[in-house]
Amino acid sequence: MSPAVADRFDILHKLLESGKSSTQEELREVLEQKGFDVNQSTISRDLKKLNAIKGTDSKGRTVYRLSENSAETSFVSQSVPDLITNISYNDSMIVIHTSPGSASLVARHLDMNRPADILGTIAGDDTIFVAPSKDFSIKQTIAAIRESF
Repeated sequence: MSPAVADRFDILHKLLESGKSSTQEELREVLEQKGFDVNQSTISRDLKKLNAIKGTDSKGRTVYRLSENSAETSFVSQSVPDLITNISYNDSMIVIHTSPGSASLVARHLDMNRPADILGTIAGDDTIFVAPSKDFSIKQTIAAIRESF
């Protein structure tokens, strides 16, 4: 990592810790003020590398926080299980619908805990695709997902 990139990551990390700038646009503006030539794509990639999680603040804005930050739960007004609005499935896939902006938080929980040995998840803004293990039925996997919260 070049010094400029390392410096940018350090500043971005501090911004996320402080909670003062948390939307991608706010983060981009602060980094540009500090002399970094960044765009939304750069911010998005940097947030992924920092393992930042996306959520919704009390004003309904999509915001980012560091996942290891203990304040992670303070900006989500609901507990993780309450973020799930619906679970549906077919013979090979489970689809979990969440409140807007919450899919990455729920998917991260599932990826870390791997209930019923799920193979993995793909998360959008409010939808998660879950690839179940072939060793468990879909209904067993859904039960294990619910129990994991």
